Amino acid sequence: MGQVLGLGVSHYPPLSGRDADMANILRGRLADPDIPAAAKDPANWPPAMQAEWADPVTAAARHRAAMRAGLQRVRQALTDFRPDFVLIWGDDQYENFKESVVPAFSVLAYEDREIRPWAQASASAMFDANTQDEWGGGRPNVWGERGDTTRLVRGHREGAKHLTTALLEADFDVAYAYEPLHHPGLPHAFLNALLYLDYDREGFDWPVVCMPINCYGRAVISYKGFVSRWADRGRPADPPSPSPRRCFDLGAACARILKASPWRVAVLASSSWSHAFLVDKTFRIAPDVAADRALYEALVKGDYAAWRNHPLAQVEESGQQEVLNWFVLAGAMNALGARLEWSEFVETWIFNSSKVAAVYAPA
Repeated sequence: MGQVLGLGVSHYPPLSGRDADMANILRGRLADPDIPAAAKDPANWPPAMQAEWADPVTAAARHRAAMRAGLQRVRQALTDFRPDFVLIWGDDQYENFKESVVPAFSVLAYEDREIRPWAQASASAMFDANTQDEWGGGRPNVWGERGDTTRLVRGHREGAKHLTTALLEADFDVAYAYEPLHHPGLPHAFLNALLYLDYDREGFDWPVVCMPINCYGRAVISYKGFVSRWADRGRPADPPSPSPRRCFDLGAACARILKASPWRVAVLASSSWSHAFLVDKTFRIAPDVAADRALYEALVKGDYAAWRNHPLAQVEESGQQEVLNWFVLAGAMNALGARLEWSEFVETWIFNSSKVAAVYAPA
């Protein structure tokens, strides 16, 4: 009989950069000439947003400190639990899956892989090709690591194949892969989670199984899973993502399979919450903090019915596409009857998305 530890973190790309650059997504929206001037005028923003924007560098330092505190809490839970492997639910933002195929759910049954985190970054990970020479062909980062920096990411193919087989036998038609398709390393939802849980560079030696969820759905190909100009809205949409209910039920199935397995497994949801660049009702300037708070309060209360019955249309309207990874986690924790030991909501209006970290008691 196995044991399962539930965790949640954010893989927010600007955390790996400088504080002075942390609000660059917002700066890009403010430079968009097609967004109405009134929406871009700070005088019309919520007071909390105005306060952050008054000194964005200081606000970024506070945001980083709060995120790091949560990451350290999750890292300590991993260290104490000593998992046989870590299963990560994350989104693929036009990285490994592109026009050739976009599976709703997939399991990356990779063996050990040597990753170059900064040379293999993609546009959705905020890679800037103009900095390649300065950083040895890689993306600038807070650790000063250059493009030739490598990290060994250990795989657990046996666990991945076991999970895939059991999901298929339970009528969840998941895809699987033994090798990458379009991304030579790992999509940033997975890689950043590993980098951030090793923020102090003590090492991350636990084997990893990555399970991409097609969170971006209607915008994964048409908008390449990332920022677009306001004038570009209305592009022909792609088919939708799997619904919150289906994600929730998938998480429950994963939990039952892993609980019945011979392994100790940490399951991890990797995403920030509503993304400003996906929220049309705020002209893609601010996240939907109120909608995030409502979901978070339901999570803390253990109101899993509210999570399972949350409509996909609401997810899309509020820019909560990536939170589908947390719907999988919620389904898993509900199935196990796991107790939420600790969680924190780190609110922001100018850094694209509020962040949540969480630790559940092993079950």
